[in-house]
Amino acid sequence: MKAIFHADKNWGIGKGNDLMFSLPLDMKFFRETTKGKVVVMGRNTLLSFPEGKPLKNRVNIVLSPDDMGEGVITVHSLEELFEEVKKYPPDDVFVIGGASVYRTLIPYCTHVLVTKVEADGGAEVFVPDLDADQNFRLTEESEPIIDNGYTIRFCLYENMNL
Repeated sequence: MKAIFHADKNWGIGKGNDLMFSLPLDMKFFRETTKGKVVVMGRNTLLSFPEGKPLKNRVNIVLSPDDMGEGVITVHSLEELFEEVKKYPPDDVFVIGGASVYRTLIPYCTHVLVTKVEADGGAEVFVPDLDADQNFRLTEESEPIIDNGYTIRFCLYENMNL
């Protein structure tokens, strides 16, 4: 299992149950990376999508106490989630949010794909700072790229604890 997100310089990932930045290159990277794969998310992340509909061309797994309806696989506990994701190749499973789901599942992820944005997005929700986490090591980092006026870097972190 992997995780994927973009974060500002303070490891913030969202504001107002939405992304902080409009980053076309990052969105393209997300689409291309997760298309045809399995995405794992919490209830609020699903509801933040247009019309609360699951992402197309992906298996959508939602961790929620409530049944989340058609087009998604709802799991109600971590145990249920781990049983469900065993059905898929580990490299095809991506955790896509929100913050509490990231905090819970990042320790179980072999890799974390982070688009680092060199800006302060005024975030309300944050993920753990992987640069300060001794269990993770930055193994790849792109050159700086300008995306919609923001400087970004595509980074890959490896979980050294698994």
